Amino acid sequence: MKKFKLFSILSLLFVLNVASMCSNDDNSNATADPTPVVNTVTSGTWRITLYDDNGVNETNNYSNYIFTFNSNGVLTASNSTSYNGTWSVTTSTSNDDNPDNDLDFNIAFVAPAPNSFTDDLTDDWEIVSYTATKIELIDVSGGNGGTDYLTFEKN
Repeated sequence: MKKFKLFSILSLLFVLNVASMCSNDDNSNATADPTPVVNTVTSGTWRITLYDDNGVNETNNYSNYIFTFNSNGVLTASNSTSYNGTWSVTTSTSNDDNPDNDLDFNIAFVAPAPNSFTDDLTDDWEIVSYTATKIELIDVSGGNGGTDYLTFEKN
């Protein structure tokens, strides 16, 4: 009987030890679904309410533009000048800017010719948060380590 009790206690300790070694990382194999973000951004028009370029607030350079994210992946920024490009929301498989979120908001302006407007916004932004009326993005530069913040709000 003593051997059975000892065996039971050792078995219980073994099970507890093995259980404590297991990871509780629920997101390790989870893939974020881009569909809700896509549905949100293709509904209506948007404006930039924050563009912070490595600590410098440059929101005024973009605040008068109306952004339209079409469901076919075409992006238009309109004011007295129009800029055209592409956009997408993709699942990121890399541990880049924000390891807690694996959705990238990709922006690439193609016309007119590249300039500071198109260069600043063209990037694979990490989604920090989004609601039906606001999308907050971040980009940590691989080159100089600077951090940029971009916020779109629905008109």
